[in-house]
Amino acid sequence: MTQPATRPRVIRQFVEGAFGQIHVRVAAPETQTARPLACLHMSPKSGRIYARFMQAMAADRMVMAPDYPGFGESDAPPAEPHVSIEDYARSLWDVVDELGLQEIDLMGYHTGSEVAVEAARQRPEAVGAIVLIGAPIFTAAELDEMHATYSHVDLDEDGTRFSRMWKSVVAHRGPGMTLEMMAESFAENLRAGEKYEWGHRAAFAYARRFPQVLASLEQPITVFNPDDDLRTQTLRAPGYLQNGAVVDQPGWGHGFLDAHTDEAVRAVKAALG
Repeated sequence: MTQPATRPRVIRQFVEGAFGQIHVRVAAPETQTARPLACLHMSPKSGRIYARFMQAMAADRMVMAPDYPGFGESDAPPAEPHVSIEDYARSLWDVVDELGLQEIDLMGYHTGSEVAVEAARQRPEAVGAIVLIGAPIFTAAELDEMHATYSHVDLDEDGTRFSRMWKSVVAHRGPGMTLEMMAESFAENLRAGEKYEWGHRAAFAYARRFPQVLASLEQPITVFNPDDDLRTQTLRAPGYLQNGAVVDQPGWGHGFLDAHTDEAVRAVKAALG
């Protein structure tokens, strides 16, 4: 009887970056036949959202998922000047350089979509194909609403911040996302402490620039459009793609990387070519 193949382990390590140590998860097969893939997380999460996906995705390539400065286990940037999407992208290249990689593919999820696009702008010669989960192409009114929705909530003894976080996790859960998965997602929100909205702040600051940078990229780009809170905005992406397409994924929502891991791996591999 044939034994099932053992999936690569996810190894955690630290590399030096502009703001201190960057925490990164890495999974790699014994033999690589495809470009390495860098996975970039949403806010306020960390590379942990890719952990299960990485094991399955790394059958034929190295897969890495860094934590942005101030999230997960990465050291935090200073409060001033405000950390930016450009900073997050540069922190990715710090990891890539430390690992000795030459050319990579990129996968970004919400905030990570902006980081992926900016990283490709910074080093276009080092990026092969790009996969985006959602495209944050906002109108001015939508961006104002986002600022209001994701504004910082001060701590109080009633736990207002935490109750709002939990309600948001529940409201945005996708098909197949269990209570345990939601608890893990909620826990990642807490790890950034008082910096938890810095990622959203950076994303909203970059949002006005995102469509133009996306339109400037010549790499093949696949934008998956799940049934989540960027679904409407992502429908605007086709007009900004030189070499790509938007692929509808109505069966996916937040948590799909854990709830539909094998399906996600097949879709991403097909998109990367």
